[in-house]
Amino acid sequence: MDSPAARFQELVRRVSELRRSGQLKEALELFEEVLRTEPQSFEALYRAGVVAAQLGIPHVALGLLDRSIGIDPENAAAHCNRGVVLQSLERLAAALASFDTAVAIKADYALAHKNRGNVLDAVGRWEAALESYDTAIEIDSDFAEAHCGRGNVLQKLGRSDAALASYDRAIRIDPYLVEAHSNRGVALTAVSRLSDALASFDRAIVIRPDYAEAHVGRGNAFKELNRLDDALVDYNRAITLRADYAEAHFSRAITLLLRGDLEQGWLDYEWRPRKRDLSQPPWLGAEPIAAKSLLVHSEKGLGDTLQFCRYVKLLSERGARVILQVQAPLRDVLATLEGASCVVAEGDSLPDVDYQCPLLSLPLAFKTTLQTIPLSRKYLRADAHKAAAWRARLGQPKKPRIGLVWRGDPNNRDDRNRSIPLSEVLKHLPVRFDYFALQKQLTESESMMQAFPRRSASIDELDFPQTAALIECLDLLISVDTSVAHLGAALGQKTWILLPFSPDCRWLLNRCDSPWYPTVKLYRQHTLGDWAGVLARVAADLDQEFSDS
Repeated sequence: MDSPAARFQELVRRVSELRRSGQLKEALELFEEVLRTEPQSFEALYRAGVVAAQLGIPHVALGLLDRSIGIDPENAAAHCNRGVVLQSLERLAAALASFDTAVAIKADYALAHKNRGNVLDAVGRWEAALESYDTAIEIDSDFAEAHCGRGNVLQKLGRSDAALASYDRAIRIDPYLVEAHSNRGVALTAVSRLSDALASFDRAIVIRPDYAEAHVGRGNAFKELNRLDDALVDYNRAITLRADYAEAHFSRAITLLLRGDLEQGWLDYEWRPRKRDLSQPPWLGAEPIAAKSLLVHSEKGLGDTLQFCRYVKLLSERGARVILQVQAPLRDVLATLEGASCVVAEGDSLPDVDYQCPLLSLPLAFKTTLQTIPLSRKYLRADAHKAAAWRARLGQPKKPRIGLVWRGDPNNRDDRNRSIPLSEVLKHLPVRFDYFALQKQLTESESMMQAFPRRSASIDELDFPQTAALIECLDLLISVDTSVAHLGAALGQKTWILLPFSPDCRWLLNRCDSPWYPTVKLYRQHTLGDWAGVLARVAADLDQEFSDS
């Protein structure tokens, strides 16, 4: 008669055959058969838990693995697999604890260190994640997935060259590691090496045609090249592969909006990441709101709030009492917005309301198209006393006054494309004008430039209300695509906005005006990274605009 060990090895062999042929359900049933007679078999519990995880039934897998650990609490592999299952359930703190236990039991367990890095990456502890990946690589220098994970974290830390080196190392070890090819494409897109990025995504899709992430990545690279039709093909393919893929829907939304298909674009835009989940019932235009209270809340950048706050007036015209909640720096400058019953800052206490709506869902609620954008030459106003104080401070103008903004928020992931070195700006602008720096924060090198534009305020003075008041005293605002550009345009000031080759979707393509702002003129890069050409056109237009000055 065969020994129990021999019978179990035969069972493992049969399970292996079933797994190779994709018959995971049958493999789990074999283990369950053993467990009916040997419920305390660690091997059967552990292996059944692994198979259940592969079958996509994580709660069953977790129960089996917990039982196996109850029998052998010093088994590192069981703790490691338990961590993987917990991560799939988005129980990240518990997953991290399981991986910590696994490496405490077995310090040279490279897989557990790599998986620990994955969780730390997911919770945004990138430096700690990097240490875990490095430890895994110290143990196993040819661990391709650890090199790939390391590249992912380095990319988030802004170390693009090091990230690319990690992806390249992963690919040399395993040329068929699809994640490394795809993520390498993402890193290359971030540094505008778009042809190389497309090649990486192409390779990933050859390896795995149904890899939705690579289709989204390739679509994003096409979008950066303004090849919008090609981008939409990839986004549509990703959504076909995974109908609930939020990033694919959101990327498609941006591309549709960029090409002017606002109706479908706003629908897809509802897949965007959200800052918060409020308890009040949502309003998206269906319910009557006359005599109802509605909380409208900001959710993204300051520029978004300045652009879309115009919808508050439309809500008021429908009879709603609108409570507008905005980022704290904007509260005072929006305090007199027409249609708002009150304007409060994020974090302030809120009254009870009947409905809530994110500010950037209002275009969908009003079914906004290019033809129905609510257009107003001036829907914000600077504080009259502050503006008068600026006029007195500046005195009578001797030449045209032009405000300059050359940088946006450095934490914005696209800031590298939209900001311009001040030295480049000053090199091209005519010297016969009076330039004012409206930049909130200055670098040391900017402050020391001999040709630096005038600053008639300290950095601390240039909050949004003061900036609005100063803008009222200028003849023109020239700005990169950042919040001050929206402020100037909302104030009705003549505003020239400098745009990268692939602009934000609100500016559309191939036009020098904006359907959102009647006083805006757009200056676009004609080729990727060519600010010199943009600034040369600005300089020529300045001379023409103020030819009588």
